[in-house]
Amino acid sequence: MTGPELVEQDGVGVPDALQRLWTPHRMAYIRGQEKPDGDEPDGCPFCRLPGLGDDKRALIIARGETVFAVLNLYPYNPGHLMVVPYRHVADYPDLTAEETRELAEFTQHAMGVVRAVSAAHGFNIGMNQGVIAGAGIAAHLHQHLVPRWGGDANFMPVIGHTKVLPQLLGETRDLLAGAW
Repeated sequence: MTGPELVEQDGVGVPDALQRLWTPHRMAYIRGQEKPDGDEPDGCPFCRLPGLGDDKRALIIARGETVFAVLNLYPYNPGHLMVVPYRHVADYPDLTAEETRELAEFTQHAMGVVRAVSAAHGFNIGMNQGVIAGAGIAAHLHQHLVPRWGGDANFMPVIGHTKVLPQLLGETRDLLAGAW
């Protein structure tokens, strides 16, 4: 049995037996092209999404009184969602008691929903507070909930810096919203 024919390209060194999976659409995210900073509410996607009037298009899974759950547009894993306060607030200590309570309740409920529809084995849950801590939109607080499965960190993200997602965001949104 023979593998794919290796093609040498000048300047790249010794050819290897690895195949390449090209994901050029991710370059817009990596480079931050047209990425909103969210500093002002009118330029903040988290402020804008609830007002779109179409939760399916906005990838909103569920709405509460003070927070909503929305799929991450650039997920680490299928079902990667965020719990976001409606209010444009950057820092966790600045949440009201009601916002803090509902954010926690939504997170708990989201874990149950994701487990029910995808049998997640575990979760990474957290907030990146400030640009220096990795927040993509630091001006509007949001808590990530990333489902995890045994073996989900395979060679693709480690070697290829590529995450393979087996489901379209719209399909994931419909599953989670239906189970919410």
